[in-house]
Parts: sequence; C-alpha cells; structure tokens
Amino acid sequence: MISLRGVSFEYPGRIRALENVDLQLKEGERVALVGPNGAGKSTLLHLMAALDFAKEGEVWIAGKKVERRGAAEARKQVGFLFQDPDDQVFMPSVYEDVAFGPLNMGLPEEEVRARVDRALEAVGAAHLAKRVPQNLSLGEKKRVAMAGLLSMSPPVLLLDEPTANLDPQGRRALVNVLMGLKQSMVIATHDLTVAFELADRAIVLKGRVLFDGTFRELMRRPEVLKEANLELPSFSRLMMMYKQHLNADFEPPLTVEEALEILKARR
Repeated sequence: MISLRGVSFEYPGRIRALENVDLQLKEGERVALVGPNGAGKSTLLHLMAALDFAKEGEVWIAGKKVERRGAAEARKQVGFLFQDPDDQVFMPSVYEDVAFGPLNMGLPEEEVRARVDRALEAVGAAHLAKRVPQNLSLGEKKRVAMAGLLSMSPPVLLLDEPTANLDPQGRRALVNVLMGLKQSMVIATHDLTVAFELADRAIVLKGRVLFDGTFRELMRRPEVLKEANLELPSFSRLMMMYKQHLNADFEPPLTVEEALEILKARR
C-alpha cells in the first residue's frame, strides 16, 4: 500500500527531521508509529499522505512513486486525520462537511447521501448531522473529521495523534470507532495504551527508525523504550513487577483483559 525507501527530510534552516527511513505498509495492516514529541511522526505521516515530499529517497503509494506533479492522485489513496480537527472540519453543518469530499469526487447526489449516512453511522455521529461543527466538543469534532475521511472510502487511514487532548470518555469512544474500521492504518501516537489496542505492529521513531516489530518484542527491549522516552501503561509496569516478584514466566500483557487472565490463572 505504502512504501518508503531511504527517506530523509529536513525543514528550512537545515533542521533534519527524518534520516534514512525504510517502511512498508501492507494491505489491511495496522501500524502504530510511536515516539516522543519531535520524533518526526507527523512529518512521516505528511510524506505518506503526499502533503510533503522527501528530500532524499522515494515514497510509493499504491504502486506509484509520489512526485509533486502527481501528488493529487496519490492523495486519493489515503485519508489523513489531523491532530487538530479544526484544521479539517470547516463547513456550515456536519452533513455538509462529511459530504464535501464525495461531492468533490464528482459522485451523484444519491451516492453522496448514502456515503455520508454510512460514515456518520460508523463513527456514532448520525445525530450530529444538522449541527454546526464549531459548536461541537473536541471529541465530537474528531468523530466528524473521521466520518469525512470514511465518506471517501480511502484504502489507507493516516491518523495523527487521534486521541490527543480527549477526556477519558471521548478517548474510549474514538478508540472503539477505530477498532471497528477495516482500512489499513498508520497511527502516530506517544500513548502506548492506545497503540496496544489499535495496532499489531510498532515502529519506534526518533528521527530514524529505532525499532520495527511486534509490541511483545518491543516490551523486551527496555533500551529502545528508554531512548524514545516511552513509558509502558501502568498495568503493564505493574504486571512486570509482579512477574519479577514471583520469578514467574509469562508474557507481559498488552491489555487490561490479558492482565486479568494472567492473574486469574495464577490464583
């Protein structure tokens, strides 16, 4: 779906953001791009969305090399969720906002209406269709922004800190929405709890790729976590301390449900 080959990028002033990044995203894959603030996560997503262009190396989307001249066509293959939904939600009503993409694709009105209804239903925002986006909560705006992406049916979703600044209830609601989607995803986040729930593969970034593998493998690499300033969720740290205390042999859990099963099995 997306391939980056030896990609480097720098901002004006020779500020190097990415160095020699290789990455391949397969169809149906869910990848968490994790790392500290300033690690280059948003920059990498922008390159994958053909919103910026590599200084060195190549980016391929759906089998075609991304170049400035063909960037508009490449962008049709991806849906990009900005960290701040106010950068994305701008029409007078929620319905019009979600319909904006399909209308600009030249789809007939009946098809647009069907896509909008499906997208709003998928994110649990059908009741917001007539609301003014600017009057919504942050969590509601993020749902509307997600519906706008889904209405265009992109095969890949690129999500930049999708749960940032949400309260616990809004965070849980959005995670549940994302868990129910079928598209390939790259989720940029510094929150490993979210990453554990939504993805199967972890890429740890700090200007360059420090690690690429499963989360269970990552949990066996404390030096990587330390270098990337990442902290395991509280329940994972507790269970690792429990493991050391008992001198037990079990895989550290990735979810609260896994932790509960371990505790139940050791009663």
